[in-house]
Amino acid sequence: MKKKTEHWPSMDERIKQLRALEEEAKKGGGEARIAKMHAQGKLTARERLEVLLDEGSFEEIDMLVRHHTSAFGLDKQRYLSDSVVTGFGAIDGRPVYVFSQDFTVFGGSLGEAHARKICKIMDMAMKLGVPVIGLNDSGGARIQEGVVSLGGYADIFLRNTLASGVIPQISAIMGPCAGGAVYSPAITDFIFMVKEKSYMFVTGPNVVKTVTHEEVSFEELGGAHTHATRSGVAHFMTDNDVDCLMQIRKLISYLPLNNAEEPPWRQPSDSPERMDEALLRIIPANPQKPYDVKEVIRHVVDDGEFFEVHALYAQNLVVGFARINGYPVGIVANQPAVLAGVLDIDASLKGARFVRFCDCFNIPLVTFVDVPGFLPGTAQEWGGIIKHGAKLLYAFCEATVPKITVILRKAYGGAYDVMSSKHIRGDVNLAWPTAEIAVMGPKGAAEIIFKKELASAKDPEALLKQREEEYRDRFANPYLAAEYGYLDEVIEPQQTRPKIARALQLLRTKVDKNPPKKHGNIPL
Repeated sequence: MKKKTEHWPSMDERIKQLRALEEEAKKGGGEARIAKMHAQGKLTARERLEVLLDEGSFEEIDMLVRHHTSAFGLDKQRYLSDSVVTGFGAIDGRPVYVFSQDFTVFGGSLGEAHARKICKIMDMAMKLGVPVIGLNDSGGARIQEGVVSLGGYADIFLRNTLASGVIPQISAIMGPCAGGAVYSPAITDFIFMVKEKSYMFVTGPNVVKTVTHEEVSFEELGGAHTHATRSGVAHFMTDNDVDCLMQIRKLISYLPLNNAEEPPWRQPSDSPERMDEALLRIIPANPQKPYDVKEVIRHVVDDGEFFEVHALYAQNLVVGFARINGYPVGIVANQPAVLAGVLDIDASLKGARFVRFCDCFNIPLVTFVDVPGFLPGTAQEWGGIIKHGAKLLYAFCEATVPKITVILRKAYGGAYDVMSSKHIRGDVNLAWPTAEIAVMGPKGAAEIIFKKELASAKDPEALLKQREEEYRDRFANPYLAAEYGYLDEVIEPQQTRPKIARALQLLRTKVDKNPPKKHGNIPL
């Protein structure tokens, strides 16, 4: 009898097998589902990573992972990579960890294998001190896996929380994100959404209709426009997948890799000593007239480039990133063109969140002040303006990064204190000659101070005008504050850029610490 010859696969055969598995993984849920994604104007999970990351930099991790669930026929649908693509790559040559949910596989739903893959890259990102970017496009928890799916979400939530303030975390919502899935992005630092392609909500329109009898569409309930303008959940609303991914790249360019690093410096083409005469003409002579504070910002920062955050939400406060002499800074500015620049609940929340992020990641704060106070009214008081306004105050108070403040015009009442004043550890506090620093506006102050005199006057209107002017001359200017040292200097508007640039250079060696504690108790 002839002895059977054993066949040992050659290296070429083994490589052929590996390549076949890799090709299978790259097909995700198959050509038909990929075509459907493209027909909807959406990129696939891997295509998104190609746009987001530097060309050829992506290294995939766990490509050959499969789930091990057999219930409800899942044992017959064991896709390679499961429903998420994970790995690391580079943006402008700087490392990032990424995950991109694959809607072509089980609708991007999260099961045990999916969650393990995300947790693995988050753990690695924490060890290495590298940002995590998550591209979300998922139908939610994988129902067939039951509580295991819920446990997977909780594993991710814990890592999001522990990573907060240690490494930047960025979420892009590029499709559905519903139920418990929304809480991972909510803990991260910034959320991007795509117009008419993405939505976020805890309970969908059908449940809302059943419980509250409200008729609402997916877009109205949790679309990009809703979250960018009304809820403030989304920091950025983008036009399409490519725009979203390019905006993320831009954001990353301002951020350090972790909380132990300085933000990335770039060689500036704009002189730090540039004097801009246009600043002399932006603020109207009439203090009641509005102007666009973004014009001030653009004339002060490098090359006029300002990357605004939360641009469509609480527009009475402007926040965002820019560079001055090549160094990234966080800009906070009252916006007189919207609600006269008052602080209200939404603006306070928006500002506090941004200030705390900058403080986490060593990004200096430059604050432009033109604030008539906090917004009055029952809606604000009953809505908790006291505790919400205190959040912004708390954020500025606890921040230990360099803080430079320029008072452009009004700085009235408690809002003067809140907006990074000298009293709450402002490092360099400047003012333009147009600054009015007082308990309240001249008219309101005159009405209170001279109430009895006005009541008995023959011509109360003329007397009020006279007293108003007297109050304005004495208090509604920057010079009394300068006398007390609450301002370091009153400057000419065109000097603003060089003054800030020099202050930033000086403050690079700043050391400031808060008292030892586990953490403070911010007024939530």
